[in-house]
Amino acid sequence: MIDLKKFEVWFITGSQHLYGEETLKKVAEHSQQIAKGLDGSGQIPVRVVYKPVVKTTEEIYNTLLEANRTENCIGIITWMHTFSPAKMWIRGLSILQKPMLHLHTQFNQDIPWSSIDMDFMNLNQSAHGDREFGFMVSRMRKNRKVVVGYWQDEEVLSQIEAWTRAAAGWHDWQGAKFARFGDNMRFVAVTDGDKVEAELKFGFAVNTYGIGDLVAIINEVSEEAIDALLTDYENTYTMDAALLKGGEKHASVYEAAKIEIGLRTFLENGGFKGFSDTFEDLHGMIQLPGIAAQRLMAEGYGFAGEGDWKTAALVRAFKVMGSGLKGGNAFMEDYTYHFDPNNSLVLGSHMLEVDASLANGKPSLEVHPLGIGGKADPARLVFNVAGGPALNASIVDMGNRFRLIINEVEAIEPIHDLPNLPVARVLWKPYPDMKTGCAAWIYAGGAHHTAYSQNLTAEHLQDFADMAGIEFLRIGKDTRLDQFRNELRWNDAAYKIN
Repeated sequence: MIDLKKFEVWFITGSQHLYGEETLKKVAEHSQQIAKGLDGSGQIPVRVVYKPVVKTTEEIYNTLLEANRTENCIGIITWMHTFSPAKMWIRGLSILQKPMLHLHTQFNQDIPWSSIDMDFMNLNQSAHGDREFGFMVSRMRKNRKVVVGYWQDEEVLSQIEAWTRAAAGWHDWQGAKFARFGDNMRFVAVTDGDKVEAELKFGFAVNTYGIGDLVAIINEVSEEAIDALLTDYENTYTMDAALLKGGEKHASVYEAAKIEIGLRTFLENGGFKGFSDTFEDLHGMIQLPGIAAQRLMAEGYGFAGEGDWKTAALVRAFKVMGSGLKGGNAFMEDYTYHFDPNNSLVLGSHMLEVDASLANGKPSLEVHPLGIGGKADPARLVFNVAGGPALNASIVDMGNRFRLIINEVEAIEPIHDLPNLPVARVLWKPYPDMKTGCAAWIYAGGAHHTAYSQNLTAEHLQDFADMAGIEFLRIGKDTRLDQFRNELRWNDAAYKIN
């Protein structure tokens, strides 16, 4: 489990010395109560930490500089209780490197009709203090999320929660390392991209390692470690007798366990947060990693097949953002269609590597031929995925910018058995409908590989894209294809100008 409570966001309130010490004392008291309320709400997954009220250019600069320097600070929440002249914020905002949420709220929910006086008005000035601050942030072209409403409202807490999860995923990418074993699947376009630009834009590094580097570690795995993992398999999954020790297919499971241990060792030794491989580059390996990739993903590693490093990184971000929420996040692929005019569906799957965080019930460990790659039959986990709201997301390199595309979907329970399809699988209906959803995805250049989520929403991904400063496209219940195509044209023009 990825622990988000090790992260914190700083609650920073702006004011000035104009109002006197008594007013500033009240500002501090109210700010501490709001920070404490947010922190104790039970809905926000990270710590919310109160910081002393900032009243001068120097205090603002030093506080934001310290936020940059503090490793476990993943972002700041700003609020102007009184009027805080925004020229004081220029120097601090110019060096801020962490995500920012502007909370446009006030300490009191209601106007105290019978007692309101000018002292109350001088203290509770968020209605125009936040506008002054908002102008400067917009003038400086700084990305941020603006949340409006009373700080105890459920909707406000939900919006802050989404932003903190996005901030955690963004923070996790900074300095992250992803390994590619072998290169991109040959001649494939959408899974490739500019890894230099990705490191500049996203903060993570992607490098390629020869299969021999991995095989050398796999070949050093001890028999004791393999036996222990085989016991874990037997205790965790449904297994046919042929896969157990002495069975005719046991050698395949034995080799899969050996590969899993070697892969985990390589990733741990190198400090990697995810990886990709491809069935075209397997020299020295007996089988393609199937259950190994599935189990490592379930532990929190990012993964995508065929050298797709962008999706591997996105899966890792999903794992972080969704930590602690019901449901899972995994590598996925739109594989084939059911074009029944009365019940059109997408069958999502992959050759081997959809992880069991999505499983509806106990997975079955099975060994079957792969059909491509020319290697031995690989072990993999087979299961169905439960119905319910979900989304698919794809990051693509458009040449002059990265684009994050999501399609909101409704997964459904299997309508038939699939006895001859030995892979993890899920059926879903794309929103707003099959034809519009698929056409919009193709017009946007979305990849066939995606990160699939049962617990994240468009809001999480919008916040994440804003932090990254990349294009965001949502295909959902209200999408109209003509408007969506216009949005693509407008975005193309905007990015050419910029």
